[in-house]
Amino acid sequence: MKVTVERGGAGTESHRQSFDVPAYENQTVLDVVSWIQQNADPTLTYRFACRVGMCGSCAMMVNGVPRWTCRTHVSRVLKDGALHVGPLRNLPVIKDLAADMDPFFDKWVAAEGRHHPTRSREEEIQPVDPAAPERQTASAGIECINCAICYSACDTVAGNPDYLGPAALQRAWTVYNDAKDANKGAILDAVSGKGGCHSCHSMGSCTQYCPNDLDPLSAILGLKRATTRRFFKGAK
Repeated sequence: MKVTVERGGAGTESHRQSFDVPAYENQTVLDVVSWIQQNADPTLTYRFACRVGMCGSCAMMVNGVPRWTCRTHVSRVLKDGALHVGPLRNLPVIKDLAADMDPFFDKWVAAEGRHHPTRSREEEIQPVDPAAPERQTASAGIECINCAICYSACDTVAGNPDYLGPAALQRAWTVYNDAKDANKGAILDAVSGKGGCHSCHSMGSCTQYCPNDLDPLSAILGLKRATTRRFFKGAK
């Protein structure tokens, strides 16, 4: 098959390079990239770890769509015997297929998606009812592995560099619904300002492309409702 790879990075002019790669049965896109690095060009830079869809580090653009390359079989995405692979969109490129994840995680922190404890380490752990509606809402987003697929798919991120992005906002919504979180107001403050949840245009690309079948759009809508209620009614 003919495989075109985006090359270059910070301080280097971006260009495309083509490779002829042998096709095998049950071949993944990550297999293809690894074959190129191992057999054609050892300078090709990319990132991967688990190879089984648990870490998300192998995420790349495949024929213009953000995907986990370890779980994407070539037979599903090959177009006219050709494949195009590039680094994740909406992030700076370190080199070749390796994107710089710092802006993604900086926004995750800025969204205040961290636990604000209700008890100290010396106190007993607070019990949580798994059947409670808030717990079920929180549990709906805990399988996010921060692969940045949704961030790369988001056109709002592409047009607004201040936008926190779907992964960070989903995390904020998860923590907001955690019964053991003591500062929900801090979360709403973080997500209601410039680049927060109200910057979302509700296009739904985040939910459409999430490999874990999560629904960041619903989480963002939840934050919009919560921040709006607080603004008009003083709801916490």
